[in-house]
Amino acid sequence: MARYSWLAGLGLLCSLVCSAQTFTGRVVGVADGDTVTVLIESNRTQKIRLAGIDAPEKKQAFGSRAKQALSDKIFNRTVTVVSNSTDRYHRWVCDIHLEDRWINREMVAEGWAWWYRQYSTSEILAQAEIDAQTQKKGLWADPQPQPPWNFRRQAKTQRAQIRPTTVLDTKDDL
Repeated sequence: MARYSWLAGLGLLCSLVCSAQTFTGRVVGVADGDTVTVLIESNRTQKIRLAGIDAPEKKQAFGSRAKQALSDKIFNRTVTVVSNSTDRYHRWVCDIHLEDRWINREMVAEGWAWWYRQYSTSEILAQAEIDAQTQKKGLWADPQPQPPWNFRRQAKTQRAQIRPTTVLDTKDDL
């Protein structure tokens, strides 16, 4: 029985590796610094979230610059996409490659995105973030850049605080 455990391990490894889908497509939209739309087969579009990174939100400091950096790299270019999963917004979570370049890593290395340590264990992305921070590239030029996950949490809290309360009319008020 024990001699077949390596076979079960091999099956598990194959299911993880084989579940990744690789395809090519043209980038037809850039929503922000970590989300793009790719035109794939049969003229179908697919929204894609770059795996392992988190770029500033649109309304956040460096948000528009991160979007522009990603757009400059891949907009209207044919890219190779490796998809491993989907997120709660039904976007494919992917690594994007342009020729021999790993775009996810470039965004972190140039200081336009954080390594998203909550969802990634990539040592390459971790080191790219350390190097960008040390060299004060992109958003790291700011002495205290706010990670997007904190920005989103703060915005959610503020929206909850300013949400109007509904007052019900009663006969006494008439």
